[in-house]
Amino acid sequence: MSETATRRENFRFFHRLRVRWAEVDMQKIVFNAHYLMYFDTAISDYWRALALPYEESMHSLAGDLYVRKATIDFRGSARMDDMLDVGMRCARIGNSSMVFEGGLFRQDQFLVGCELVYVFADPATQTSKPVPEKLRSLLTGYEAGEPMRTVETGDWATLGESAGALRRAVFVEEQNIPESLEWDEHDATVLHAVARNRLGQVIATGRLLHAEDGVSHIGRMAVHRNLRSGGHGAAVMQVLEEAARERGDRVVALNAQRSAERFYARLGYVAHGEVFEEAGIPHIEMRRALR
Repeated sequence: MSETATRRENFRFFHRLRVRWAEVDMQKIVFNAHYLMYFDTAISDYWRALALPYEESMHSLAGDLYVRKATIDFRGSARMDDMLDVGMRCARIGNSSMVFEGGLFRQDQFLVGCELVYVFADPATQTSKPVPEKLRSLLTGYEAGEPMRTVETGDWATLGESAGALRRAVFVEEQNIPESLEWDEHDATVLHAVARNRLGQVIATGRLLHAEDGVSHIGRMAVHRNLRSGGHGAAVMQVLEEAARERGDRVVALNAQRSAERFYARLGYVAHGEVFEEAGIPHIEMRRALR
């Protein structure tokens, strides 16, 4: 582990956690084996920060990552109820290997470091193979501060296959909404938005219906289940709101599932009317004025 990993400012990515009672030992400090679990948990979140659903992404890259070596450097101890920030970064990429460095901090105090060496390999044989250029570019791009997603808009003929696949996964397969209720006549005529990661995988989608009396309606908002809370839904909403604003709409409305009400409230939407059921799921209309 390099000494640069001991400084908080050298990490772009952090995963926050609180030390639990079950993780401390008789000395009332975190048992040493749990630190590796902390870093492994952080690197799982690191892939989400790259907008990558891990299993699908590795399948598309025709490989997988296997740990070759894990080293822990103990400099201090964490205690029960400490709030910890676990920094993680891709430090080096070789031909078939990748080195990740981690730093565990209590506020600005460096406590524990970690170096994880992964090998990209064929899952069937577990023999190493070169790191794909797409993955190499994605990792170096993230560490350089580049965006990890793009959002495009278009009609159903252009984006329907991409948007439809994610909507089917979220609404039909995950939420058990009858497929007959998912597709309607509006799809062919409205504006659709699709967010993609840097591998081209669809990670979020939504649509903007035609306005009535200056009120437009956003619907069919869906985000990949492994990537929620990553800002991808908000990015789609922003693009659709801007499209509504450009065509002169005054208000944007949507029918929010109650489980997503807080998400829309954080984007400035306010509940309008009473709770109702749609496809057997409680909803509430929410609205936001466009300026």
